[in-house]
Amino acid sequence: MTALLTAYLLMWPVIVLGILVTIARGFLKDAKAARKEGRMII
Repeated sequence: MTALLTAYLLMWPVIVLGILVTIARGFLKDAKAARKEGRMII
């Protein structure tokens, strides 16, 4: 039971990191496209 709980707790930072990387990748893609088109990001 302890190993299962430990694995569950260690899984969350990996999930959060994956989500943050996905969001950052999308933002950088949009920023690059905006710079190429000469428009503001916001």
